[in-house]
Amino acid sequence: MYKRIILYCFLSFCFFLLIPSYGYAQNLSATDLSMIKVDDLTDDQLRAYLQQANASGMTQEELMQMAVSSGMPSEEIEKLTQRLQTIQEQDQALQAPATNPSTGDKRKVGRQVQGATNEADTLLKLHQDNLKSPREELRIFGADIFQGSNTKFEPNLRMATPKNYVIGADDELLLELYGNSEASYSLTVSPEGAINIPYVGVVPIAGITIEQAIIRIKDKMGAIYSGLRNGSTRLNVSVGNIRSIRVIVTGEVVKPGTYTLPSVATAFNALYAAGGPNDKGTMRQIKIIRNDREESIIDVYDFLLNGSLRNNIVLQDQDIIQVAPYLSRVEIRGRVKRPAIFELKEGETFNQLLTYAGGFDEEAYRTRITVFKNTATERRVEDVLASQFGVYLPQSGDKYRVGKILDRYTNRVRISGAVFRPGVYELSQGLTLSMLIKKADGVKEDAFMNRGYITRLKENLEKEQVAFSVADILAGTQNDIPLKREDEVVISSIFDLKTAYKIQIDGEVRNAGTYDFAEGMTLKELIVQAGGFTEAASAKRIEIARRIKESNVMSQSAHTSEIYHVNIERDLSGAEDFVLQPFDVINVRLAKGYQRQRSVRIEGEVLYPGQYILTRKDERVSDLIKRAGGFTAYAYTDGASLKRKSILEDELDSTGNQFERKSKLEQERFQERVERLNALQKSTINPNELGAVQRSAVNNSYVGINMDEILRHPEGSNDLILEEGDVLHIPKQLQTVRVSGEVLSPVTVIYSSNKGFKEYISQAGGFSERALKKRAYVVYANGSARSTSKFLFFNNYPKIKPGAEIFVPQREARGRISAAQWIGLGGSLATTVGVIVALFR
Repeated sequence: MYKRIILYCFLSFCFFLLIPSYGYAQNLSATDLSMIKVDDLTDDQLRAYLQQANASGMTQEELMQMAVSSGMPSEEIEKLTQRLQTIQEQDQALQAPATNPSTGDKRKVGRQVQGATNEADTLLKLHQDNLKSPREELRIFGADIFQGSNTKFEPNLRMATPKNYVIGADDELLLELYGNSEASYSLTVSPEGAINIPYVGVVPIAGITIEQAIIRIKDKMGAIYSGLRNGSTRLNVSVGNIRSIRVIVTGEVVKPGTYTLPSVATAFNALYAAGGPNDKGTMRQIKIIRNDREESIIDVYDFLLNGSLRNNIVLQDQDIIQVAPYLSRVEIRGRVKRPAIFELKEGETFNQLLTYAGGFDEEAYRTRITVFKNTATERRVEDVLASQFGVYLPQSGDKYRVGKILDRYTNRVRISGAVFRPGVYELSQGLTLSMLIKKADGVKEDAFMNRGYITRLKENLEKEQVAFSVADILAGTQNDIPLKREDEVVISSIFDLKTAYKIQIDGEVRNAGTYDFAEGMTLKELIVQAGGFTEAASAKRIEIARRIKESNVMSQSAHTSEIYHVNIERDLSGAEDFVLQPFDVINVRLAKGYQRQRSVRIEGEVLYPGQYILTRKDERVSDLIKRAGGFTAYAYTDGASLKRKSILEDELDSTGNQFERKSKLEQERFQERVERLNALQKSTINPNELGAVQRSAVNNSYVGINMDEILRHPEGSNDLILEEGDVLHIPKQLQTVRVSGEVLSPVTVIYSSNKGFKEYISQAGGFSERALKKRAYVVYANGSARSTSKFLFFNNYPKIKPGAEIFVPQREARGRISAAQWIGLGGSLATTVGVIVALFR
């Protein structure tokens, strides 16, 4: 029995020890995706899969990239794409679609099932990108003119009547007489094709043009109006309301059928109304059939390329527009101005195709074009040379590729460095090194004449260097070097080959820093360049540290630098000047006994709040309170706080110049404090929230003070010595307590001395599920903080005072254990049990 109890306790310990190692596992991993079999998944499982991805915080791009990179088979990716599309169609039938998935927003995967199409398209695109770059979809040349929303072919009903307009039944003719006789008639052509002119009679005019009708009407009216014969009376005939005609658009068009159009409509108007030729329709031989014969043949390319509408005739009633299947189509892409799919007529050559494509662009390789052709059984590749462009006859299905010229130069050389005109030059016939230097206007005065070099490409494109003497090449005492394509000549400057000489000045000058050294530079000249002395500078003890070039390396007491002390006047007058050397470091000290005014501030419930200048180095908090007149009747001394500047902040004088920086040692100590804070925060809060908490803690510059103790024992250990920039704040009586962090309802409540930590937590709704109770802490009004301590198994929470804030941190989230992890856990436990049983036998 005793052994069983021990065994049970040990197994329980192992169980709880192993669970956390599985709890941190991610919900989705690359292994999970690579093992998915789409055929084995139901629609609900696919939805759950997307929701799981969303819960893990992954975007749709990250999920799809994981599927491709994890080695998911291509056939499984295609199946998954189709399944997601099917799910989307099914769900759209049940509910209204959500926002457009093509907006490109980086949304969470699985947020709504209506977005499944977007995920599927993204997955398929990533898969295609992984195999090969998807080809750009080419358009059929000329199709846009009928499909564009802005392009319209509508007849102009307000234009002058064309002379070749054929009159028909229901047309309205406007007759106007002016001159010796005046009359106006509006006459409609009867179904029999005639008009009845008052006092003249019936005149048949149907089937003739408006020009012919004017002659006939004038002849008939001349018998009544004699002025029409001698010119004293004139006649004007025009068409008013035009009739409608019906035309038939048939064949390979988007919307074939019978259309009612104005009688002035042309073939293009009818084609536009029918949506134009479809993907199989011809653009080159669109027939207009009238009375069982071809009246006209339209070539859309004539209009698109030449702006010609010569065959775009005015339609008549019962005309038929027939669009046959295309004749021959070829594709051209690459370095042409208008890549597209073009339709060619019989006998048109590659040159004509190139004209349709707008010709080559500026970077096209024009010597040879590659064409992929279809034979009766397979495909083959041909090269079309530039000499064949005018005679080569493309065949339907050909795909032409126009390549790009090589990104290299046939005759380029370069020169750089200490020459007057560095850059790229032409490699002319017989160009040599000395000739190139002359082209570059010669070498500069600072050129290093002993050595230059040429970087040259060998036949296998490896680089080699050819050295030469610049002086000998220019003097002609060394054989000149013929240059080759892509040679790069480099002539160095003497300043490139030696260390730049600098000099440094620090301390009490206006513009401390590093300056360029010049030979013969003196201390006074450097001080002038640095803006002169500051008010606090001492000119009587300027220290100069000089580098030692030949130190005794075998001596333990060897000097590493020489120190000089120089006394000069503040106005830089008189006295012998000190000549500087390269790498000297000059330090101008602060004047002995010089002190700048230091200010502090007191705010809140004191009689005289405001800014105060410190009178002594050891002035304390109690002294400042006395100078401010003491507290008011509403002062809450327990909440008094002292805010002190961060040790990394620089103090500025009235001119804005920096005059005091904290020492490097203090900065290092500050960095160590930040690192300790990192370690503390990592052990108490969620790593995702570490950044915000760390910044808040580092920027917290409040010093917790005990004002009652300061007043009882002035100049004691609690009575701090004030520093520049300190702000002492005395608040009013505080009456609230703030509860924040991992509680159900963060709230500010009224303070009561009868309530403890747990009562305030209860007023905020209690701890949340992710609350880290043992790390809860309280920040008091004076800036100090107290954390929760632990005695045995009990938490000892801090005491609450007015104005305090209770903060409950968050423990790190642990993911759920998947079925596979439970199986692994069970296997581990089974192994452990087996080992223990074997030990107790």
